[in-house]
Amino acid sequence: MRLLQLALAVLAVPAMVALVVAGGRVLQPEQSSVVIDQIDPDADAVPGEPATSAIPPIQPASPPVHSPPVHSRAIDPEAIAPPPLPAEELERVEPRAPLSDLALAGPPKPRRPKAVDDWGGTKLFQPVASAAGLIEANGYSVAVSGIDIVRQDEICTDDGKSWACGVRARTAFRSLLRGRAVACKLPPEADRNRIVAECRIGKQDVGQWLVENGWARAVAGGPYVEAGDKARTAKKGIFGAAPDLGGLPPAPTPVAAPTASQPILDAPATDVAPAGTDVTPPTDQPAPAQ
Repeated sequence: MRLLQLALAVLAVPAMVALVVAGGRVLQPEQSSVVIDQIDPDADAVPGEPATSAIPPIQPASPPVHSPPVHSRAIDPEAIAPPPLPAEELERVEPRAPLSDLALAGPPKPRRPKAVDDWGGTKLFQPVASAAGLIEANGYSVAVSGIDIVRQDEICTDDGKSWACGVRARTAFRSLLRGRAVACKLPPEADRNRIVAECRIGKQDVGQWLVENGWARAVAGGPYVEAGDKARTAKKGIFGAAPDLGGLPPAPTPVAAPTASQPILDAPATDVAPAGTDVTPPTDQPAPAQ
């Protein structure tokens, strides 16, 4: 029994192998025959040339092709431009009036000489007062009109005390003129040595200022008589009291000038002693070395 089973098993193995082979043939599709042409490298090669000589060279890029210029189309001048008109049909008309007066250009202002003031006087720069009412500047010597000039050396008296009112009047007038230009109405052909003219500093009348402050006397019949009477009544300027000089230090004692017989320098001392006199050596010098 056992031998029979062994014999059947041995016979079953070849049968199974045959069945497997037959099944594989049924399942495998038919293969198409593919023929691959083989290129012989020595068939087309030229002797003495490399194998890459058959590759065509790279051609340079061609320049870009420009498009033709575009021209604008013609325009009919009869449709765009104004129609031509004959000259005899044109007429010139007046310009229209401006919309406002701001657009109108005014006439140029007349230029005045720099030396002429708005008041009409000639400007004198850097004036110097040599006396109260007397001005010297730009080569002119001008006396203010309508006043009596107070001289520099005039002395006034107050309760028996004399004082230099002329110097005080000149100092006050110099304070008024300091750093300011004076405009005087000078005649065109006047003598520069002494001119009597009306003068102003800005809008201030110089003669009026001198008289009303008491630093000048008003001329009889002149324009400043009323101002002079008020200054005399109020005792201003030269009509007032002498200035109090008690708080000032005393004036220094003047030094007497040397006379002609008095020598200015002492006679120089000589080192040579007269004959017959003994010379005493100075005590502050050491004795000579032996």
